[in-house]
Amino acid sequence: MEGTIRSNIKPGMLVLIVLKKDQRTGILTEGIVKDLLTSAPKHHRGIKVRLQDGQIGRVQKILEEED
Repeated sequence: MEGTIRSNIKPGMLVLIVLKKDQRTGILTEGIVKDLLTSAPKHHRGIKVRLQDGQIGRVQKILEEED
C-alpha cells in the first residue's frame, strides 16, 4: 500500500519511515504508528507520522496492516 495516501495509514500499523536525518541516505526505520501528523489527504514524499517510540518521519512503506 502507498505511504503517500493518508487514508491507507492507521495507528497500530507496522511501517517503514524515513527520518529527517536519514533523508539524504534513504535509511529506513521500522516502527508502529502512534499518531498521524500530516492533515492533508496526500503528500508526495509520504505521510508524516509519530511512531510509538516517539520517532517522527514520513511513511515509505506499509509492512503490516492493522488487525
